[in-house]
Amino acid sequence: MVVAGEASGDRHAASLVIELTKRLPETRFFGMGGPLLEAAGLERIYAADEVSVMGITEVAPKLPRILKVMNGLTQTAARRLPQCAILVDIPDFNLRLAARLKRLGIKVIYFVSPMIWAWRKYRIHQIANWVDLMLCILPFEEALYRRAGVRARYVGSPVLDQVPTAAGKEEFRSRLGLALDRPTLALLPGSRSAEVKRIFPWMIEATKQIALRRPDLQVVVPVAHSIRRSELDGGLADPALKPILLDGQAPEAVGASDIAVVASGTATLEAALMKRPLIAVYRMAPISYWLGRLLVRVPHVSLVNLIAQQRVIPELLQGKMAPKKLAVEIEQLWSSPADQERMIRSFDRVRERLGPRGAAARAAEEITSML
Repeated sequence: MVVAGEASGDRHAASLVIELTKRLPETRFFGMGGPLLEAAGLERIYAADEVSVMGITEVAPKLPRILKVMNGLTQTAARRLPQCAILVDIPDFNLRLAARLKRLGIKVIYFVSPMIWAWRKYRIHQIANWVDLMLCILPFEEALYRRAGVRARYVGSPVLDQVPTAAGKEEFRSRLGLALDRPTLALLPGSRSAEVKRIFPWMIEATKQIALRRPDLQVVVPVAHSIRRSELDGGLADPALKPILLDGQAPEAVGASDIAVVASGTATLEAALMKRPLIAVYRMAPISYWLGRLLVRVPHVSLVNLIAQQRVIPELLQGKMAPKKLAVEIEQLWSSPADQERMIRSFDRVRERLGPRGAAARAAEEITSML
């Protein structure tokens, strides 16, 4: 059984299923996932976007459907009794599901650890009771779990295997059919509908201000598979801007850019691995944000800064992401080659901390050995 939500979880789980199939070719997979996981061989009972939601107040409208999906997965697991359940990310959903699966006597493997080092640290005791194997993708997590008695292994970051090799911006522009000689800004507004609605219009407003100073500006927007293009319509009303929409290809869009503005999440790490200057942004419902501020105990939000353990990229959250402030931050970074160079050198150090490629293969080896 495999249960994954949102775009990054779908990618990570799909890579893992492919590697498991190489080692255990008779294995069959069922559960919840996105299009990539289904293409990798998952019998999809539920789509990943049915439970994909970020924030506290944002959950309430979807709660009945979320509970229905959880009950459906539990009932299916009870009927089929899989050899193990591989739960990928989405901890608010998957940790509750893990408790149910353990009561059924099913081995639980968790891939992409909950951020217990940032908030809700009590969860480590739940994980010790409900999870048989924790597969970590951040280098500092394994020791944390082992101290609590959890069987854990750092397998590396799957992002390393999912992004193309960094190259010159002209090469990526050529691949994507973009103008080679125009200043290029990449906008990555996220992979959930709610975050796109909150973030993308402000990105566009800031971009309009940049375009006043750079009239030949080329704007590229990769659209996640979980987002319908129609959800971006409100931010595309200005015909003078003419953003170029791509189906996925977020790393390539960043590779083609001079500067990228990226919704905080896995995408910030992907962008850093493409060695392009970037700014991390995020907006949530105000209540969710202020509750989060009270609960979260980390100095940074973006994965890049967390792994670097220092401020490498700017983080503009909530009101600090206002269009005028964002435009100023973009222009300052664009106008300072020295700042860009320092940022890219820091990306090299982040890459070193992640270790070698092959996270999905190592994860598959751990699971195969356990089974």
